[in-house]
Amino acid sequence: MKSKKIPMRRCIVCGTSLPKQELIRIVTGEDGVVVVDPTGRKNGRGAYICRNMDCAAKAGKKKLISAEALEALEMLIKE
Repeated sequence: MKSKKIPMRRCIVCGTSLPKQELIRIVTGEDGVVVVDPTGRKNGRGAYICRNMDCAAKAGKKKLISAEALEALEMLIKE
């Protein structure tokens, strides 16, 4: 019996490869706005960030995500 392949993704901040479920997806929608996608199913160009405050803070400092997306990301991490 074959084992199921686990999809791996890389954090855009620290570069760590982790299973897709352990990361948070952020999406650039059609209107160009970057939003947090907790379900991982929104349409648009996506990237992944680790579920820790260090990566979230660095993403904000590097201007990878907007202030609103950073706030939503931090709230998701605290849960």
